[in-house]
Amino acid sequence: MDNNKIKKVGVLTSGGDAPGMNAAIRSVVRSCIYNNIIPVGIYRGYKGLVRKNFETMESHSVSKIIQLGGTILKSSRLPEFATDKLLRKMAIDNLREDMIDALVVIGGDGSFRGADLLVKEFGFPVVGIPCTIDNDIYGTDLTIGFDTAINTAMEAIDKIRDTADSHNHLFFVEVMGRDAGFIATHTAIATGAEATIIPEVPTSIENICSYMKTERRKNKTSGIVIVSEGSELGSAVEIASRASQLLPEYKIRVVTLGHIQRGGSPSTRDRVLASMLGNHAVDALIEGKSGIMVGLKGGQISYIPFKEACSRHNPIDPDMLRIAKILSI
Repeated sequence: MDNNKIKKVGVLTSGGDAPGMNAAIRSVVRSCIYNNIIPVGIYRGYKGLVRKNFETMESHSVSKIIQLGGTILKSSRLPEFATDKLLRKMAIDNLREDMIDALVVIGGDGSFRGADLLVKEFGFPVVGIPCTIDNDIYGTDLTIGFDTAINTAMEAIDKIRDTADSHNHLFFVEVMGRDAGFIATHTAIATGAEATIIPEVPTSIENICSYMKTERRKNKTSGIVIVSEGSELGSAVEIASRASQLLPEYKIRVVTLGHIQRGGSPSTRDRVLASMLGNHAVDALIEGKSGIMVGLKGGQISYIPFKEACSRHNPIDPDMLRIAKILSI
């Protein structure tokens, strides 16, 4: 579209919340205002797009939110958006009726699939900002929220280590990462975990237990096993139940960290990343770009087509897995 026609830009947050979403919203809003574009907040993701839950935003609308977790625009999941073209038509009609010229979608790959359909079916300009604690979106080295999530997990596991050592317990700690082991791998290295179970690396209960028996013979009387929630072996509760039969010498306990990893004040790294990507998302729209995600590759801003970003997950760096294994000995 003609760059001069961009007078109003909508912004929404979709899918799972992540620390740094508010920093991204703030960056989009203020970057719009700087470029004489009217920013419009869309509440509750694609549901708000369909229900026309819009609000024009001012600079003060995003004051004092950079340090807040969650999202002031709220979030939701609307899986039907990807299958029901009528819903997408309603969304586009609402955008055009409010004279919104382009859209910024802050979320993960599911959110980008919906955004991609708006571009392909209606030619509506959309740019995405990757925001998920899982760090699994292809085409960017980092997603907003990941750094805060691994720091939250690390701090919790450090505390669990204290009580494990005090009571000679073996803890199975479940972290988030439905289809990806980034959180588990990074926190395993950061906390000195004895073992890690992630979706990307096949293993067995027997192998884990054999390893812990070896650790026991080295006079290690406590331990931490980090389990990614997407593990093919099941949840940490299920794994611990089976392991208790093979490791009678250990007192086994389970901790599921759950949604605390999504909350909390974003780290410096997440605030800066969100601010960078939000600003470049607006710049991309002004330059006439659409159907792309703004990411960070090798420390440089990059533009990745939605189709490519949604085609696969980021692979875990094999060197990280190697280091985690070596340092657990």
